[in-house]
Amino acid sequence: MKKPELLLPAGSFSRLKTAFLYGADAVYAGIPEMSLRAKSRFSLEEMEDGVSFAHDIGKKVYLTLNLFSHNKDTSLLENFAKTIKILDPDGIIISDPGIFQYIKNEIPQIPIHISTQANVCSWLTVDFWKKLGASLCVLGREVSFEEVKEIRKKCNDIRLEIFIHGAMCISYSGRCLMSAFMASRSANQGACAHSCRWKYKSKLLLEEEQRPGEYFEMEEDNNGSYILNSKDLCLMPKLNKLMDIGIDSFKIEGRNKSEYYVAQTARVYRRAIDDYFDNSQDWNSDKYMKELVILQNRGYTLGFFDGIPGQEAQGYTDTASKSDWRNAGVIRDNANGMLTIELRHKLKKGDEIEILSPFRFEPVKIILNEIYNKDNDKLVKELAPGKTNQSVKIPISRDFSLFPQNSVIRIKIKRY
Repeated sequence: MKKPELLLPAGSFSRLKTAFLYGADAVYAGIPEMSLRAKSRFSLEEMEDGVSFAHDIGKKVYLTLNLFSHNKDTSLLENFAKTIKILDPDGIIISDPGIFQYIKNEIPQIPIHISTQANVCSWLTVDFWKKLGASLCVLGREVSFEEVKEIRKKCNDIRLEIFIHGAMCISYSGRCLMSAFMASRSANQGACAHSCRWKYKSKLLLEEEQRPGEYFEMEEDNNGSYILNSKDLCLMPKLNKLMDIGIDSFKIEGRNKSEYYVAQTARVYRRAIDDYFDNSQDWNSDKYMKELVILQNRGYTLGFFDGIPGQEAQGYTDTASKSDWRNAGVIRDNANGMLTIELRHKLKKGDEIEILSPFRFEPVKIILNEIYNKDNDKLVKELAPGKTNQSVKIPISRDFSLFPQNSVIRIKIKRY
């Protein structure tokens, strides 16, 4: 068996570096004009730096061009092609057949990956794209494990990629119309408003045409109703089965997620994959799940792994995180016995934080006895993140090599 590629999202240059620091083999990213992430924080110059950074350390970057094109977009393709040539990514992710054809003709040397937006759910569709020249297909989240096995068996000469972790869309492989209808923001043009996460007030009785007199009740409680809210995908308990059948790339969702999310998913799945290849007989997912439930999540589901999921895959009561842990900050400097932390959560004297070192799986726990405001080096009792990049310094006597720049920190919150 060959180790699957671990593919992480990178919504900014900082997250790209974080992903690689914690063990990603590759990242996928896009600039707003070209991808399904209108809120991407990558400028063209940063993307160029990101690709160079990745190549210098032997890693890969896949560029997203996975919007569904309208006439207005076609006039931009010539400049897109020029941009791709400048960036020189390791592949480009495409969902639109017209864009596929254009890029294949204009830049035939670049590998093309077929996006999950293209709804690839059968071996016949994989074979179709392979014959057109695609080098990889991202299978739709609706594909069960039994279907994946059959696709792998019948299509063994093209790379296959699947999502193993992240948010689940209520729509078929992300083909959402709700956002455009309710917020005039097209999810298929990179501006999803996440309407499926909204709270809806409702008290309805539904009568199906063929079942007269049989009513299905839908009502809200004091928290409202979240009838469209899926739990988050987590295939860690089944990761060994996916490695056994030779899936080429494991993809994690989340280009709008924080450095902490990127670091935590990268480090946990990296360790799980490496441990399996070191000793598959004794591999057990429990060790890794203990870390993943600490990550902010809406509750976890296996999605369509075992077939069409039931109502247990939905979160009908709220969209709040089930975790008591939060992103506390990112280490931006490490010198002279002090760690400089860019805050993501309020820190106060006496708090216990956990630093997630890229070089060990067990978190490093530290009690904050002294906190200094980075801007003026004054001792403070507490400091919270503001509109600017508020930072603190903390003294540390541990081995500094454990905490390089872009290491992340978490803190347990108190629920009242």
